[in-house]
Amino acid sequence: MRIISGLYKSRKIIAPKKLPVRPTTDMAKESLFNILNNTYYFDDISVLDLFAGTGNISYEFASRGSTQITCVDENFGCIKFIEETASKFDMPIDTIKSDVYKFLEQTGLKVNIIFADPPYDFTVEQFSKIPELVFKNDIVLEDGILIVEHSKHTDLSECPHFSYSKSYGGNTFSFFEKENQ
Repeated sequence: MRIISGLYKSRKIIAPKKLPVRPTTDMAKESLFNILNNTYYFDDISVLDLFAGTGNISYEFASRGSTQITCVDENFGCIKFIEETASKFDMPIDTIKSDVYKFLEQTGLKVNIIFADPPYDFTVEQFSKIPELVFKNDIVLEDGILIVEHSKHTDLSECPHFSYSKSYGGNTFSFFEKENQ
């Protein structure tokens, strides 16, 4: 994987093969950040990366100037890799080793952007629990957004707070917002 833009543009990050991850493709990541770039100033936002895996999305936010980034993953190897990479590049990324659902039920964090990249084989019920907990616990700020990455074969349009989705190859990003935005 590589960082697309910003301070660390073109840097390659190679994750250990033993991590149970499926990093977002560079093409899909570039398309996602093109969308976000039209709405947010990256140095003004806080980010929560759920099911963070390799930290791929968080590195992109950090490279573009975000200074409040939190990664949550339940795999110790993923958390360790993110911590090592963030330290190597002096990126402002905090890590939390936790089950994502438990974290969402207990956190007091409030952020502008939440990115969730759960396993593609999740059921619609498992996927829909993410926006349900995010909005019930008021984790996303007024102007904020939740983005859930999933397979193009999964339809999340019936989930609470769904706004729209964009597909790139086999990847789809579903966007969720507070109502009345």
